[in-house]
Amino acid sequence: MLTDTLIEDDRWQAPELAVLAERAALATLTHLGLDAAAYEIAILACDDARIAALNTEFRDKPTPTNVLSWPSEDRAPDTPGARPAPPSGPDPELGDIAIAYDTCAREAEAAGKSLADHTTHLIVHGVLHLLGYDHIRDQDATLMETTEVEILGKLGIANPY
Repeated sequence: MLTDTLIEDDRWQAPELAVLAERAALATLTHLGLDAAAYEIAILACDDARIAALNTEFRDKPTPTNVLSWPSEDRAPDTPGARPAPPSGPDPELGDIAIAYDTCAREAEAAGKSLADHTTHLIVHGVLHLLGYDHIRDQDATLMETTEVEILGKLGIANPY
């Protein structure tokens, strides 16, 4: 398995987060031409309180968020809008992702989306972060969002933007 999911909040059992995460991560790596069998991603399925604590600890932002990611190495390109280089080396771990049920459910409902589709989008988003994609600079955001839309389209999920 590409993903190893630790469920801290039992509400993630109903949308079958482990299945959604595996499908989203596999689709992302496949879309980018990477052999999913060569990599590992850890997923933490938590609540808003836990993700707020993580957001405070790692980003100095004491609020909940939908998804956080910690790449095993910095893969971000120096040139704005450039594609990150694929992972290299013997380390199969791409990194870790945390996703918060409360925020995801609230966002999905507000947007009129299914929780499964929104969660899939956020896992794709998190995996792209692990691979060096980002959305701080405008050119990088355009590349990341375009890539997300392409991957989600292959999964039958409408453009979230």
